[in-house]
Amino acid sequence: MQVAHTAPMVEERGNSVPVNATTGAARIRLLLVEDHLVLREGLKALLEINPELEIVGEAGTVAEALTMAERLKPTIVLTDIALPDRSGVALINELRLRKLECHVVILTAYKTEEYIRTALDAGARGYILKDASSRELVQGLHAVVAGGKFLCQAISDMLVGRYMMPLEQRARAPLALLTDRESEVLSRVARGESNKCMARALLLSVKTVEKHRSNLMRKLMLHNTAEVTLFAIRQGIINQF
Repeated sequence: MQVAHTAPMVEERGNSVPVNATTGAARIRLLLVEDHLVLREGLKALLEINPELEIVGEAGTVAEALTMAERLKPTIVLTDIALPDRSGVALINELRLRKLECHVVILTAYKTEEYIRTALDAGARGYILKDASSRELVQGLHAVVAGGKFLCQAISDMLVGRYMMPLEQRARAPLALLTDRESEVLSRVARGESNKCMARALLLSVKTVEKHRSNLMRKLMLHNTAEVTLFAIRQGIINQF
């Protein structure tokens, strides 16, 4: 369900440590970071029924999440990887730079290896898909708090299947994310062509070329032309000079 609504910072609670009245154990303090309001409200309702969890705050952007994390000191920041202002990976990096002692678990619909690898390399302690069961999500949160890392079953199965592919097929898998036009723009960007030159060659407007360029970089989680070029070399799209 797509919701074209970016919600503001909504709610925050005090930073005292709540205790489970039944077990006496400290509850897991969660900061939810999700820009789709309907999805965030549903997630909150789902998690709040668990007495071991405490939703201490909600945010819709990286900027909001950082402000709230500094103030509320959550145990776990549960965040999507795609946010309006920056990515969930950027959020992980900023939390580390600010020396905030909290774990980050990614909860997202993105299930390509590039996203998973980038998030885990940045320091995410868990990677869970939004279609995972509530039981698996809670299991993952507990695993992370206990000091482990957690991948939902669907991600684990996908990665195992991926590494059983022939090496050549495995190496080219990220390209399947791109449309034919995005692949063409990728190769031209890597060869150093300007947007204006690409527009002339492909009979497109400069604005359309810029859109394709932005889309392919977002899909592959590349941030600048140098990274695009390196990716193209590794994929065998262009030769290293």
